[in-house]
Amino acid sequence: MGGGDKVSGMEFTENAMRSWLPQQSGDLHPLKLKQVNRGTNQLNWRIPLFGLFGSEVARVLGGGLVPGSLVLVGGDPGVGKSTLVLQIAAMIAEGQDNGEPAPVVYVSGEESVEQIGNRADRMEIATDNLFLYSSTDIEDIFRKIQPLSPRALVVDSIQTVYLSGVAGSAGGLSQVKECTSALLRFAKKTNIPVLLIGHVTKSGDIAGPRLLEHIVDVVLYMEGEKYSSHRLLRPVKNRFGSTDELGVFQMSESGLQAVSNPSEMFLSEYHSNSEFVVGLAVAVIMDGSRSFLIEIQALCAPGSSVSRHVNGIQESRADMIISVLKKQAGLMLQENAIFLNVVSGLKLTETAGDLAIAAAICSRHLFLNLHLFVFIFLPGMISSMFYL
Repeated sequence: MGGGDKVSGMEFTENAMRSWLPQQSGDLHPLKLKQVNRGTNQLNWRIPLFGLFGSEVARVLGGGLVPGSLVLVGGDPGVGKSTLVLQIAAMIAEGQDNGEPAPVVYVSGEESVEQIGNRADRMEIATDNLFLYSSTDIEDIFRKIQPLSPRALVVDSIQTVYLSGVAGSAGGLSQVKECTSALLRFAKKTNIPVLLIGHVTKSGDIAGPRLLEHIVDVVLYMEGEKYSSHRLLRPVKNRFGSTDELGVFQMSESGLQAVSNPSEMFLSEYHSNSEFVVGLAVAVIMDGSRSFLIEIQALCAPGSSVSRHVNGIQESRADMIISVLKKQAGLMLQENAIFLNVVSGLKLTETAGDLAIAAAICSRHLFLNLHLFVFIFLPGMISSMFYL
């Protein structure tokens, strides 16, 4: 292909959507700030999401889905990205928020329409306004959805679609960049929100150029442990809200369910018949506008070949706390291997958890020394007294 045949995502979208727009680009001109928001009801500006699930997603988005926004959802394979976006699409299509159902198009480049339909059946989605389409050609997608004039568009995934005028195969750096630019232009020109699903690399970053995250309006990451049904939805970029919020869900046979009391998830079942529990501490942390109770677990193992292992805690912070305990509290921790864990896979970044980490380590270490004294040294001392 010659260099003169190359087309950028911006140029392609401008040509593909001329029939969508009420006015041509030549009629556009700068507007005063007062004219931009005239007649706009800010309370109804966003597309609201209803129910417990919708409220949890809306919390992460900053209050709801913004018309004309481009949202990128990333996460490990199998974590539930497609399930999340399919539920959001069905909720918008049902229109329970304003009593007016509207068409929503779910486009997949990885699955057939029948496969998506089977997943929707398992999730008990039966709305008549959710349209499924399988395609990887951006131009074909825009042409086929135009008669529907959808309220929202879903593309699963950005690494599978392509522009015919751009060099490279689908998933390549140029294709991902130009396809994202085309979808961004489409969203801004038509005021239709677009939800993209993006694959992640081994390092946890979304596959494609780093510029991809700068192009979109919102970047959401879905996290979850392999053998746990709980999922965390966290914004890392949000032009329309805070990036400090956290959505907590549980994966079930019927899809993702919002967790009404997340603190129960972050606490293990340690209420047993034992009179005391060692090596555990509970901390209260703030994440966004909510407070969570999280549990810190500590284990001190003398004579282990592993010096230290932490999960959910920054290693540098754990090293600092352990050093303070050895220096200021006089604990002989250098002779023990220390294992630290945050329950349910949450990553602890707030300094409010430092005291809980220190308390869990002290509890385990002092109990270990007491156990050695009572069951090993004390019987020897008592038996030696009888020989005196």
